Amino acid sequence: MRPDTANALAAYLRDLDPSTPVLPVGVGSNLIVRDGGVPGVVVRLPKAMAKVSVEDGRVRAGAGAMGITVASAARDAGIAGLEFLRGIPGTVGGAVRMNAGAYGRDVSDILVEATVVTREGLVETWSAEKLGFTYRHSDLPAGAVVVEAVFSGTPGEPAVIGAEMDRIAAEREASQPLRSRTGGSTFKNPEGHKAWALIDAAGCRGLTRGDAQVSEKHCNFLLNLGSASSAEIEALGEEVRDKVKAHSGVTLEWEIQRVGEYLPSRSRERSGEGGLDTGISHQPLPRPLSHAGGEQ
Repeated sequence: MRPDTANALAAYLRDLDPSTPVLPVGVGSNLIVRDGGVPGVVVRLPKAMAKVSVEDGRVRAGAGAMGITVASAARDAGIAGLEFLRGIPGTVGGAVRMNAGAYGRDVSDILVEATVVTREGLVETWSAEKLGFTYRHSDLPAGAVVVEAVFSGTPGEPAVIGAEMDRIAAEREASQPLRSRTGGSTFKNPEGHKAWALIDAAGCRGLTRGDAQVSEKHCNFLLNLGSASSAEIEALGEEVRDKVKAHSGVTLEWEIQRVGEYLPSRSRERSGEGGLDTGISHQPLPRPLSHAGGEQ
């Protein structure tokens, strides 16, 4: 459903059966939708809830706004500290929920407060403290929808801020497979490690499963080379986790959100072939944004 306002969303959720799952979705970056689809209700915010404004040295952004839009508004207003949002390919809502970050900074460093519609249909203001941010995590409960966020920074020169944004853009272009079909950074960086380095050391660079591949350009990105199913992409990720665990003893945690239901696989029945049965069907994953990406 696409609500017109936060109050409209609140009213809808109040009337919705409490047992119905609710999943807010931005532009689909940092997301694997399993082949069986998503049960319940998917909430997608409209353009009317993606507006960005500057008030008293703070940036107020609708949850549907893209990170680059927020960073650009801050630059134009001479507010430094939000440049890293240039490297976040998703929306404000998703960035707040997962405490997104890149280039040494996280949303928790700049968030003042967020307006949240709870699964029960209440419109509430949550402080950064209440959100309980940790690395790539917040305490927002399932079904709660971020509808707006307020960010703060420090005074800066627009030209200097813009130069930093350009540097981030150039670094992403050079180091990440931005022109490929990818959902962005796949695994969280374990404490004291870089996920890509662990994956590379385990011999997973370029590893494939069907049309799913570990990027040769940046090992912490999984690619859809053409017709990979969600099952193949997720199974490849699990294979990477197994190999990294066996090589270094480190357990990688998924950063990409995996949602939805599995479908029984009939591939063996049709082909009679052996090999790993993922237990999931092989339907194509919808094409994500070409500029999906994330931290180094």
